Amino acid sequence: MNRLVSLRATAAVATVTVLALTATACGGAGGSASGSGDPVTVWSLSNDALNPVQKQSITSYNTQRGGKVTMKTFDNDPYKQKLQSSLGGSGGPDVFLNWGGGNLAQYVKAGNVADLSGKLSADFKKEFLPSVLAGGEVDGKVYGVPMEGVQPVALFYNKDVFKTAGIDAPPATWKDLLSDVDKIKKKGITPIALAGSQSWTELMWLEYLLDRVGGPRAFADIEAGKAGAWENPAVETALGMIKDLVDRGAFGKKYAKVNQDAGGTNALLSQGKAGMLLMGSWEYADMLAAAPQFIKDAKLGWAPFPTVAGGQGDPKNVVGNPCNYFSVTQSSSNKSGAVDFITKTVDQPSYIADLLSIGHVPAIAGIKGQLMGAINPQYTGFVYDLVADAPTFTQSWDQALDPDIATLMLNDLQKVFNKQMTPKEFVQSLAAAS
Repeated sequence: MNRLVSLRATAAVATVTVLALTATACGGAGGSASGSGDPVTVWSLSNDALNPVQKQSITSYNTQRGGKVTMKTFDNDPYKQKLQSSLGGSGGPDVFLNWGGGNLAQYVKAGNVADLSGKLSADFKKEFLPSVLAGGEVDGKVYGVPMEGVQPVALFYNKDVFKTAGIDAPPATWKDLLSDVDKIKKKGITPIALAGSQSWTELMWLEYLLDRVGGPRAFADIEAGKAGAWENPAVETALGMIKDLVDRGAFGKKYAKVNQDAGGTNALLSQGKAGMLLMGSWEYADMLAAAPQFIKDAKLGWAPFPTVAGGQGDPKNVVGNPCNYFSVTQSSSNKSGAVDFITKTVDQPSYIADLLSIGHVPAIAGIKGQLMGAINPQYTGFVYDLVADAPTFTQSWDQALDPDIATLMLNDLQKVFNKQMTPKEFVQSLAAAS
């Protein structure tokens, strides 16, 4: 995911937050493994908001425990390709970031991930929200540990653009959204920023619309490989709603060239060239790093995805990534050091404080009260409640599905957004491949 200019928490904020979190996130709660002093290589995503936090945790670990941990980072799409080609051979990492769920399961199935079940203490596992920790499990065994904030997708908006367009509040219903699109377009502003050069950003629209129209069972059937699941009428209906947005000019005319990793949508939204953006909760951290004055002036707004009249999905359902995870490669020559690094960093009060300082809501149990006393309490409280109140939290489809199906889905969805494929043709293509 896109992350921009580096950001560090101020010492005062970090100190206050550490004190507040000490009772919740106890240090040294991991298993009995200890650092061996041998090198440990960590692979992660390029993320100029998060990477400084990770680097600080590595520096602290190396200093306090005599470790030799280093980190390499990659952009989103190249990273996936690098993992596919490296995990099973030499030259791969000891610790690697992944999205859990189906994404992690494919690596486990290939025998490339170490089982951490017997290496994590009960006390350590209790530190995390159970539903989020479960995202790192495959067949009842733990292969991944939450290492970032929870990541539901939400609707972000520019308050100044809304004011210019005469919009008083974020859209609560799909009807409201369409009305807002038309109002913003009349002002010569792109209604919705979209990084159409990367189809995973477009997928968020289909994920939410299918949930709102057909309920969570519609995708659950697809994920389970149930016969006829892609042909559920709700799929074509959701795609038709996307087509309507495209035809209305909701995304402007140049969205197919906008790149998320290059910060395209952040610039459009913060500079008032777009009114809305559907993105994961990391958007606040991105914007805090890329356009700090925009955040300081309280120009960024956020809201849940709109409801759809007559739909079967609960309006409180969310989609996104429960969390990102750290896993250990099966081929690592220093598994004990890799496990020690994970268990001695991701639940530490200082690490949690730094995550909070960049707008992330850690997957740590029982911190709602602490969020209210930390930096950005309105936003972090919104994200926490969004997840805590959600009846279902559907994982991003490209992470939940078989990689081959996910690739076809993303390619075909991009064609729908670019008017190169109809909703019916999308359904037929995925049904034939499943």
